Amino acid sequence: MNHALEGILVIELGTVLTAPLAGMMLADLGARVIKVEHPSGGDPFRRHAGKLYSPHFASFNRNKESIQLDLQGEAGKADLLALLARADVLLENYRPGVMARLGLTEEALKEINPRLVWCSITGFGAEGPYRDRPCYDAVALGLSGLASIMLDPAQPAMTGPTISDNVTGMYACYGILGALMGRARTGNGARVEVNMLEASIAFSPEGFAQYTRLGAVPGPQTRVAISQSHAFPCADGRLVAVHLSSVEKFWQAFVAVIERPDLLEDTRFLSPELRTRNYALLNREAAHTFLSRTRDEWCERLAQSDVPFSPVYSVPEVMDDPQVRQARTFYEIDHPEHGKMVGIHRPVTIDGARGPTTRPAPLLGEHGAAIRTEFGLA
Repeated sequence: MNHALEGILVIELGTVLTAPLAGMMLADLGARVIKVEHPSGGDPFRRHAGKLYSPHFASFNRNKESIQLDLQGEAGKADLLALLARADVLLENYRPGVMARLGLTEEALKEINPRLVWCSITGFGAEGPYRDRPCYDAVALGLSGLASIMLDPAQPAMTGPTISDNVTGMYACYGILGALMGRARTGNGARVEVNMLEASIAFSPEGFAQYTRLGAVPGPQTRVAISQSHAFPCADGRLVAVHLSSVEKFWQAFVAVIERPDLLEDTRFLSPELRTRNYALLNREAAHTFLSRTRDEWCERLAQSDVPFSPVYSVPEVMDDPQVRQARTFYEIDHPEHGKMVGIHRPVTIDGARGPTTRPAPLLGEHGAAIRTEFGLA
């Protein structure tokens, strides 16, 4: 089962993040993924740190093969069609119309391979007033409303990891897997379309439910107030996070840990509803207390009282955490040209195993000669 997609051939025309992430997820499940890259430097993500092998590229392209094809030329298109004739999945994230200009229409692909599952990832979809606009993570975050529930309007600053890019790639993988299951039943391929705008909207449905059912427009603190999520600076300048939820025992234990029994009698905080309404006030009350001890001291006290908590780790601290080490979340491999590389295992085990042997992201065109021989390309 860890090679669940063994025998599935994926041709990836993916660049940067959305399609490469979807392709990597399929590869992690055992599919063979051949990444088609332009001869003039390949996937732009390669160049983020020079030498055509940036950490960004390596993070989203493990377990793949690479071949260079110039799809603007007839020879390159012929080679691609030869690959697609034997493929199970075509994965691409071009803007609408690019595939058609290359002569790769749905009808043409169906003619050469009616079993092909073609997944197209775009910014806004194949139709509509924004179809031809460029789309990246910040654009989709803004248009989908996600940014409005993450940014402080008084001091707006984009922070954190890519979200729209990542969730779009995950939804693409989900759509491909569904189409492959459908093909196993019907024998027919399918066209799967995913766009960053709708994927980002779907990723956070509760805000739209709040608005359409209650008339409430969510803001940056709406969800954290309801869930009673807090982050507090400690005496040593490090942070601790707690999540008190609506379970009364967590609130009572938290108050005991910080030795503030007065909060139990405070009329502003007598119920979950009141604590949600007065979230900012409660945060300020507790924050003052957290400055009295170091993060490690607070973590020990919170753990002893079964309060949902976590230190707010830096990236190096995550890698050194005993739970993460026990799970063997990270792996190391030796790359013949780039030395020791650290990667993250797929976060899913099947029958207790991580999956197929992990191979590093390919060098540009690394497998071109072998692929040409195997598929009889020019």
